[in-house]
Amino acid sequence: MTETIESVSNIIIETLLENPKVPRNISADSKIIEDLEFDSLAVMNFVMEIEDKLDVSMPLDRLTDVRTIRDLADAIVSLK
Repeated sequence: MTETIESVSNIIIETLLENPKVPRNISADSKIIEDLEFDSLAVMNFVMEIEDKLDVSMPLDRLTDVRTIRDLADAIVSLK
């Protein structure tokens, strides 16, 4: 099955919503650091969780361009 940016965004959002500390009104345009209040360690832990869930490995240099959930989904889809 081909994964789309939208489907991966939905998986990311569903995973984020498993954490009760994450705001409930997140969308694909939510900014990971500003809107979710993730620090760099939280971002790295979350990316590792998504990597395991989607069976993908995200090179660290790709994370520098990731600001929103959609950016993360786009990077993951491009790696598959």
